[in-house]
Amino acid sequence: MTDIKTPGNGISRRQLIRKGALFAGAGLAAGLTGFPYINRMAVRAQGTPLKFWQFYAPGGQVQSQVDWFTQMISAWNDSHEQKVELEYVPNAEYINGPKLATSFASNEGPDIFLISPGDFLRYYNGGVLQDLTPHIDDATKADFPESVIANRMVDGKIYGIPMEVEPMAMYYSVKAFEEAGLNENDVPKTWDELLEVAKKLTTPNRYGVLFETTPGYYQNFTWYPFLWQGGGEFQTKDGKSAFDSPATVQALKFWQDAVNSGAAPRQVLGNGANDAVANLAAGYCAIQNVGIWGISQLAGNAKDFQYGVFKLPTPANGKYVTVGGGWAFVANAKGKSPDAAAQFCAWALASMDKGSVQRVADWCTKAKSDMPPRNSALQAGGDAFKQGNIGTFAKDIHPGTRAEPRVPPEVYKIISDAIQQTQLGGADPQQTATAASQQLDAFLASYSGAPIL
Repeated sequence: MTDIKTPGNGISRRQLIRKGALFAGAGLAAGLTGFPYINRMAVRAQGTPLKFWQFYAPGGQVQSQVDWFTQMISAWNDSHEQKVELEYVPNAEYINGPKLATSFASNEGPDIFLISPGDFLRYYNGGVLQDLTPHIDDATKADFPESVIANRMVDGKIYGIPMEVEPMAMYYSVKAFEEAGLNENDVPKTWDELLEVAKKLTTPNRYGVLFETTPGYYQNFTWYPFLWQGGGEFQTKDGKSAFDSPATVQALKFWQDAVNSGAAPRQVLGNGANDAVANLAAGYCAIQNVGIWGISQLAGNAKDFQYGVFKLPTPANGKYVTVGGGWAFVANAKGKSPDAAAQFCAWALASMDKGSVQRVADWCTKAKSDMPPRNSALQAGGDAFKQGNIGTFAKDIHPGTRAEPRVPPEVYKIISDAIQQTQLGGADPQQTATAASQQLDAFLASYSGAPIL
């Protein structure tokens, strides 16, 4: 997750999907120069560490996550000839900037990197994701629930190995509730109740509730549950737009009403609405829409802050559902040694070896706070998933999880624009939904990449 998903702003989204030359330079060179070239590349690859780009280590802010990554790399390097080297890319550059996408545009992409389901098609359709399936045995494949692995697969082949599942929920400040004369019995269950409680919690120095306001894959990710709760979808089963619906309109209006009422801010603090420390713990808001990773954020950087978590409220006659994102290891098919990079990804997260299973369990319980993407890791985590706020997620919140959609950048942008136009721009939700639906239909009619899920 979790899950922040912002497209590269430095290059055209249409170029990213439709111009194969964007990503193909390195692979095209190998194909034209023949077998001797490939041999030279193999020799060079063994002497040159594979670069693993991510935003956790060695320069990350959470020591437990830094330790998990560095220990994993040490274990691999101690037992394999082909070495791997971590390269830390700050969130602002990796997630909220164009660094990753533009590195492939210049044929300098990392050998191993992290992507979310929301951005999967950008890289798969660009031809840079290596097939990881040959390195994953049948027992391990079965260990990943279909709901977790499906949006990383194309034609039965696995192109990304998830390290986590990150459902969204609402977090609230116990102190803010007490100051407003509220307690856990006042936790809202409906959208109307949420806005009502948020208004009571709003003061000159604090907002009652906070949703993401910055456009990006992460904002779309956090908005999807509100669409789904009313029975809405962005596309039909036959690949046409389903965006012009009452469910879309009410979801857009709900976020708009939260801002217009003054209970929700137009801007968020810190690293964004995924940052529970800078927003909720700092007193900027009393309730925050954030994912399960917020537990480890608060434990690591606001240990004395008292808070609770509750399921996403639902609209009138709606059905509870949340969204589960999560990052996945992927290998660059155009990198120095794609097969070795693929082998590393499978070794790290997708082996029935005890070390691999425990590594996933430790990421979700010790390094971070997540639900595990593997059944064996859930068992290995033991009581950790039965206690405290993680226990609340496991028991009450996670059962309603639906996988994050994977969409091409064009689809992401149409939905993102609709959210922004209504939430902050004051546009009419119905007119916006209709216009966005027409744009979606126009694009979907000519789309020819991997299936949109």
